Amino acid sequence: MAEPTRVLLDESRIPRNWYNIVADLPVAPPPPLHPGTLQPLGPDDLAPLFPMDLISQEVSQERFIQIPEGVLEVYRLWRPTPLIRARRLEKSLGTPARIYYKYEGGSPAGSHKPNTAVPQAYYNAKQGVRRLTTETGAGQWGSALAFACAQYGVECEIWMVRASYDQKPYRRSLMGVYGAKVHASPSPVTSAGNKILAEFPDSPGSLGIAISEAVEIAGQHDDTRYALGSVLNHVLTHQTVIGEEAIEQLAAFGETPDVIVGCTGGGSNFAGLTFPFFREKLAGRMNPTIRAVEPAACPTFTRGTYAYDFGDTAGFTPLLKMHTLGHDFVPDPIHAGGLRYHGMAPLLSHMYELGMFEATAMGQRECFEAGVRFARTEGIVPAPEPTHALAETIAEAVRCRESGEEKVILTALCGHGHFDLAAYDRYLAGEMDDFALTQERIDQALATLPRV
Repeated sequence: MAEPTRVLLDESRIPRNWYNIVADLPVAPPPPLHPGTLQPLGPDDLAPLFPMDLISQEVSQERFIQIPEGVLEVYRLWRPTPLIRARRLEKSLGTPARIYYKYEGGSPAGSHKPNTAVPQAYYNAKQGVRRLTTETGAGQWGSALAFACAQYGVECEIWMVRASYDQKPYRRSLMGVYGAKVHASPSPVTSAGNKILAEFPDSPGSLGIAISEAVEIAGQHDDTRYALGSVLNHVLTHQTVIGEEAIEQLAAFGETPDVIVGCTGGGSNFAGLTFPFFREKLAGRMNPTIRAVEPAACPTFTRGTYAYDFGDTAGFTPLLKMHTLGHDFVPDPIHAGGLRYHGMAPLLSHMYELGMFEATAMGQRECFEAGVRFARTEGIVPAPEPTHALAETIAEAVRCRESGEEKVILTALCGHGHFDLAAYDRYLAGEMDDFALTQERIDQALATLPRV
């Protein structure tokens, strides 16, 4: 009898709790600061942007947070997601390593993002919020929040980074199908957007600019709140359903991971896969090497500075202690739009400073090469973002081929690339660039860091 290729869990195995890693960290993370007083934020400071349920999760010290039935009801549309062994990829590489990937591309929006979009829309609807604003890079988060808002009768308004707005028109269309209103960012409908357009009329935009626009509009209306797709603690916590399922599924294969690899932009996908495994590692039940992979064009871990910085370009947000390239930094328009963020999740930045995981950076041509290899062996065309993790996964498997080690490698395939075929066209035509990021550009952006 052939060995299994995938483990599928019954919907009764959807996790009933999100895991909050803050409860298990050896050192507490630094708090966010009020940009005016430079004092730690209190719940009232966040109330104009978030409902109290999410604020309480943001500052929670509890190890587990119960998932409401109203959220589980929507999760059942696609969760649990499969864990798949990449046997054909292994064979093509001639590696003794065993490669597993947790596939999140079967969600309604085609990525891991609904794992947090659904609870965010749920809690806002529960508090009587009429409209949610947000930003989106590649469109994965925007389409996820648009879908989630449709489930709970909440309006959705989205600022999509101009580079991705132009590159990925069908992501924009999907948001419209779900009922969202979408602007190209920077846009003329906000003061933050107008300020950028006045100085840089052809700006490709950035997630920092789009956040400024979404936060600005949310702050002007009592019936409107803001939703964020990555970076903040509650967002990372919601994503841990990925890792919780993966632990049970790997056990069904009779495996424990030696290496875990995830892509990082703001950090939600990486955190969602790895946080439950960090819990097991801290408890001494396993000891995997955990590795984050970021784009060489936006290398926050590998070339950024650990400092307090704004989460947005205009300086509307609280100050967050994170690995940052500077809130003024505008990344080159790489196709992995979801990884074009100037900062990294404060929680992950803190853990990186504690030496809890490794980080590396990849150029986009190498990543698309990995994406094409994966598509031709495993059949799934990956989104540009997880090709970063796939490139490092393949590199690790090749090292195993050279050393003869039979490592178990786990990664998260956080979304499909069906809306990214224009990017694959550019790669296949030999027209894709690897942008060279000079230290001068980083230094210029870091020069404007707030003084704390």
